[in-house]
Amino acid sequence: MRILFVGNSFTARNNLPGLLKGLAAARGVEMSSTLIQAGGASLRQHLNAGKAPAAIADGGYDVVVLQEQSTLPIKSPERFRESAREFDAAIRAAGARTALYLTWARRNAPETQAALTAAYAGSAVELGATLIPVGPVWERFLQEHAEPVLHDKDNSHPALAGSYLAACVFLIALLAEDPVGLDVPVKGLDANTAALLQHSAWDICERLATAE
Repeated sequence: MRILFVGNSFTARNNLPGLLKGLAAARGVEMSSTLIQAGGASLRQHLNAGKAPAAIADGGYDVVVLQEQSTLPIKSPERFRESAREFDAAIRAAGARTALYLTWARRNAPETQAALTAAYAGSAVELGATLIPVGPVWERFLQEHAEPVLHDKDNSHPALAGSYLAACVFLIALLAEDPVGLDVPVKGLDANTAALLQHSAWDICERLATAE
């Protein structure tokens, strides 16, 4: 599977594409990826810069993952959805499918997760895109576990555990594979913590699917 990631540091931090590639390989799925990112960038900025649309038009990708600037879907959901529509049209024209990377609320503003989820979920329904519900999984995990810490010290970006949990959710939602039991060593993440995150991702994703 060839995946193009378009986003910012929420995708780049801790090499989320690399974490996903390792998990996918352990399930026998060969994955290659390209990352187009800029710090704090919005999807509109990526559209205007032209690099991402050009990469999509060149073709060859199976999936394009879109990650909006972390608070824009809260402040201006319609602007997010307009950008997603433009990207989706280009993605479809290139014969690929769109996936939306639903991110998490800042640690000191957990109440904003509902707005993030509504914006991304609404866009996914409108576009027929794959929704990767990382934010809602983080939300449930944080309600149930004090450790490991998912947010980095800035209370916004992901710590390694947060990125690993995100990668497990990607594996489930995007590749339809189960992360539970995969032995893929990650520097800085002990085996017990990785196992907890794998089980939690699978369990919470099942509960979210049932709730739908």
